[in-house]
Amino acid sequence: MARKASLKKRRAARKAYQKAKKKPLGSGARFAALAKAAKASGASNPEAVAAAIGRKKYGKKKFQKLAAAGRKRKKRK
Repeated sequence: MARKASLKKRRAARKAYQKAKKKPLGSGARFAALAKAAKASGASNPEAVAAAIGRKKYGKKKFQKLAAAGRKRKKRK
């Protein structure tokens, strides 16, 4: 398990996540902010934590659609 970041960094990551929640769904900003917050909390695989939360919140079908869009966007870069 990764070490937790300082309380100041964890609070900053949480605040950034709250701000990113206002971004449009599918932009990837929400996922990135959530992964950053999970990493600050000490998650060893923050992307997996963010994916699990996303699947729980949006359901398998909708989250898979968002993930596919993210992979497509990443491939274009």
